[in-house]
Order: sequence, then structure tokens, then C-alpha cells
Amino acid sequence: MDAIFPRKLHEGDVIRVVAPARSRAMVMEHDHTGLIESRFAELGLTVSYGRHVDERDALDSSSIASRVADLHEAFADPSVAAILTVIGGFNCNELLPYLDWELIRANPKIVCGYSDITALQNAILARTGLVTYSGPHWSTFGMRDHFEQTLRWFTDVMFTIEPITLAPAAYWSDDAWFLDQDKRELIPNDGWWPIRPGTAEGRIVGGNLCTLNLLQGTPSMPSLDGAILIVEDDFESHPATFARDLTSLLQLPDAAGIRGLAIGRFQNASRMTRSLLEQIIASQPALTGLPVLANIDVGHTHPLATIPIGGQASLTVTDDETRLTLHRH
Repeated sequence: MDAIFPRKLHEGDVIRVVAPARSRAMVMEHDHTGLIESRFAELGLTVSYGRHVDERDALDSSSIASRVADLHEAFADPSVAAILTVIGGFNCNELLPYLDWELIRANPKIVCGYSDITALQNAILARTGLVTYSGPHWSTFGMRDHFEQTLRWFTDVMFTIEPITLAPAAYWSDDAWFLDQDKRELIPNDGWWPIRPGTAEGRIVGGNLCTLNLLQGTPSMPSLDGAILIVEDDFESHPATFARDLTSLLQLPDAAGIRGLAIGRFQNASRMTRSLLEQIIASQPALTGLPVLANIDVGHTHPLATIPIGGQASLTVTDDETRLTLHRH
């Protein structure tokens, strides 16, 4: 299936905020709406909200019908240029049997979010060919300080078509910034980790690893043939959990066609180390001879790069350089 690239953003565009996982009502316990909307206004964008974003049930989400309705309305509304998710969660995959794939294919738009949104993004790619974006949520834009790099990567991808070569951020954070914006902890970045040498080009597939694996065996799992995998996981994914999740993905029949692997930065609570990750990679025969790069600025730490799921990228891991370039996004 040929890739469909949505139109880039322009000043004056409208962004629709939806909650396909957890409700905005949960996020509003720490309300940063004023800062969020001012950030989008500075970009020349207007924010609108799905009718059901504040519905909240016992699982901090809302009904399948409500979440599907907001997604369908966002795709069907010609005034909406992009769809941004409130936050992640645990249940995006509940929506997949009920989505109108023809509606989505006929109205290609930017869809951006990460974490649990991985299920929605990769399903859209598999079912329609539409390129979506693993990147900041609506709620992420409420980060008052140290947001500049995340915003730069977001605007580079969303507003331009030029190739973008990512480079390691100087500092990163793994703090609960939304609880106390005055108390932030920055960690010096030791750079990306070259795990296996090589070069590759291919179509990006991935996002949150354990969420991507939920799609295995369903019509919503995208092909891994010819793919550059970019995966990450959160604090709940300890080394042994990450290892078996990665093994599961790499044992799929079409994993033989994978061309390279990039792994996002792990949260401190995961207790992952470079030596443990190297041991995990060494145990994966599917990665023999393929470039593997780790500790990149993707995942549940900040800053957070925006990556096109279904877009084209090249990966270089040599003694002289490590490089990840987004060619078509």
C-alpha cells in the first residue's frame, strides 16, 4: 500500500484535540490549558476540542462510542487540519474494530501523539497507508520550561518537507513536570548509544513497543518488511520485559525484512542500562548485520522528537557518526 502523506500545517489552521485513550478531565487535575493554547496561538494555530474529551469513567477514559465519534468527526470536518491527542493511556486498541477506515483514507490529516496512541497510529498505517506522527500530546505543550527542543522538532516536521537530521539533545528530563513546574531536574545527555554498526533506509514502523505488540495477529499490524523500527517503552518496562517484548516482535514472519532498529531513551525507573541493552540486542538473531542505535530522544522522557510513522528515514551507525534522518515526513 502506497503511503499517504497529510498536508503540512500552515498559519490559520485548526487543530482538533481528541481523547482516544484517557480523558482530558484527568489531565485537568493539573490545568495548563492557558499555556498550551498560547503556544499554539504563537504558531498561528487554533485549538478546538472533541465533544467527548471531558467524559470520564472509572478507568479515566470514556466509552468506545464517544471516542470513535470524536475521531470520525475530526476526520470528517473539512476545517480541521490536524488531530492531536490529549494524552496516552491503555485502551486505544479498543477502538480499532469500529473505525471507518475509508473515511480516514479519504480525509488524510495529521495525527500526533505517543505512548498508547501507537495502536491507533500503526493501525491507521496498516489499514489506510496514512502517515501519522509519534510526537507530543496536547498535554505535553503545557510544559513551561525546557520545552524548546520538543517544540522545534515538532514544528520542523509539521510545517516543512525538508529532510531533518536529528541530533542528541544536550539535556533530558524524567521528572513529573506537570506536578511542579518550578522544580525540574535536568540530566546531562551522554549521547546516543551505537549498539550495532551499519547503514539502512526504510519506512518507519513503531512507537511504544508493548502497545505495538498488541496489534500482532490482527489486520491492524503494519508490515515490518523494509522497515526501520523505532521503538520505546515506559517506566513499567524493565529489562526482562523489554527483552521479551522485543523478541516477540522480531519473531514475526516478516521481521526478516527489518532493515534497522532505533530505540528510545528509557526512563530511570525501568533500570535499563547500556550493558543490559547490549546483551538483549546480542540475543536477537533477527538483528544480525543490522544497524542498531539506542538512547535516542524518543519515548517517555523529554525532549521528545516527532517521528513520522510510515515516513521514510535513514539510519547510520558507524565509528565516525550516528545519524537518524527523516527524509519523507
